[in-house]
Amino acid sequence: MKIAKEQVEYTAKLANLKLSNEEVNDLCSDMARVLEYAQKINELDTQNVRPMAHVLDNVNSFRNDEVKKGLSIEETLKNAPDSEERMFKTPKVL
Repeated sequence: MKIAKEQVEYTAKLANLKLSNEEVNDLCSDMARVLEYAQKINELDTQNVRPMAHVLDNVNSFRNDEVKKGLSIEETLKNAPDSEERMFKTPKVL
């Protein structure tokens, strides 16, 4: 499958990438090889393959909710780099 230079440049623009002409040419051939490889999936016989969302047959494999004793405030703050008035103290994030 042939990938046009314009398609690579448009994709690079969407991704906010600045590419040299050499990189664009390399990506044209790389993307073409990737798409050719993906086309091989169409050659597979999937007639008798059951659709699935996951490779394992697990259904609703969640743990039961159990109430457990948590850490006290003092235990929680013991490993904090800095705390003040029973709270984590962090630098301002603007």
